[in-house]
Amino acid sequence: MESERILGQNHILRHFENAIRMGKISHAYIINGEEGSGKMNLAIHFAKALQCERNNSNKAINEDGERITVPGTACGQCKSCKQTDSKNQPDIKYITYEKSGIGVDEIREQINDDIDIKPYSSPYKIYIVPESEKVTVQAQNALLKTIEEPPEYAIIILLTTNADTFLQTILSRCVMLNIRPVKEDIIKNQLTSQYGVGDYEARVAATFSNGNPGKAIKLATSEEFKELKQYVVGMFMSLEKGGMDIIGEAIKKTGTFKKQIDEYFSLMRIWFRDILVYKATKEEDQIIFQDEYMTIEKMSQTYSFDDINDILKAIDLAESRIKSNVNFDSTIEILLLSIKEKTSGK
Repeated sequence: MESERILGQNHILRHFENAIRMGKISHAYIINGEEGSGKMNLAIHFAKALQCERNNSNKAINEDGERITVPGTACGQCKSCKQTDSKNQPDIKYITYEKSGIGVDEIREQINDDIDIKPYSSPYKIYIVPESEKVTVQAQNALLKTIEEPPEYAIIILLTTNADTFLQTILSRCVMLNIRPVKEDIIKNQLTSQYGVGDYEARVAATFSNGNPGKAIKLATSEEFKELKQYVVGMFMSLEKGGMDIIGEAIKKTGTFKKQIDEYFSLMRIWFRDILVYKATKEEDQIIFQDEYMTIEKMSQTYSFDDINDILKAIDLAESRIKSNVNFDSTIEILLLSIKEKTSGK
């Protein structure tokens, strides 16, 4: 079932279930969350429950023709549920596009021109729009009239990483559902139990995911991330032991990880966070990089609390500069020099 793959979004699942049980379904929803946070799983979970025969059969109507309480969740066994699982439910539509954005043509052809055709075999006709932050302003205006005056059976679910890209007129007519970060221990348990990831790797991936299960899975199974992690740890050891020539080599190597620069800064931040935590607590089980315990213990003696705080501020500043399109090499050079100088003479 989809709910078994959905982590930490009970507030959204409860909203869906209550809406179905009470018969108060909106015509338009926005599910807002980071890439990999489970937006599509939530949309399919809702669509599956809406079309489930258990929620829409004669059993949901009493002898007086009144609606009675239904489960609000999908049975997983009826024809509609099985069709949804195989992506063959004729009344659940997935909007596709080939260009860099979702334009007027896609909205008109796949939603506006289709929505007046009644459902084939279900009570609802559901349109799921992935990456809807890519819907152009012109296409939003084309969609607006449909959202304002939809057929009674129509439901549109917009999935986005940035709800701020929508026109206010769209936002005001949709139910907004924001995905929340998932607790690290829940993500870690999923990685170990469902994906066979080792305990240490799962802990690192869960920490770096910032509560995003999809990102955690990607990190835990990515050879590129493992390579980056090994490089960053090795770089800090070299900065402590080597001369100034190390800086040039590190800048050049860091340039090969430009596409992973967010993870690069996160690794640096967690590394010094571990040094700070160990320096304050002397407790090994409180650090993330437990396989580098001996190095972290040694470095906790090298850096003062003020040194670590200064380095963390320097990492934040460097990340901000990169996002502002400041020269990459010079930004990394300044950052590494600021870290290197903290070890000089120690």
